[in-house]
Amino acid sequence: MSEIQEPVELIAEGEVYALRSCGNGVTYILSSKEENSSAHVEGDDVAGFLEAYEATKSQYPDYDTDQVLAQLWDQGGYSWMAVPDEA
Repeated sequence: MSEIQEPVELIAEGEVYALRSCGNGVTYILSSKEENSSAHVEGDDVAGFLEAYEATKSQYPDYDTDQVLAQLWDQGGYSWMAVPDEA
């Protein structure tokens, strides 16, 4: 995993999950606040991640931010990529 690149932009945030973009879209970070862990999506994986994010928002238009990000975290398998957040 690479170091966080500036600038960091908050894309979406709920009570349980947050999605940030770093380095002008070079890296995306999907975080679970409850689990204190984050999945870093970089390189060739970014396009697929963004496609899954947009598809989830379209498929579930009534979902709030946490529900959309939970779909990616759980069903999208990004929880498997997560590492503990540094204190």
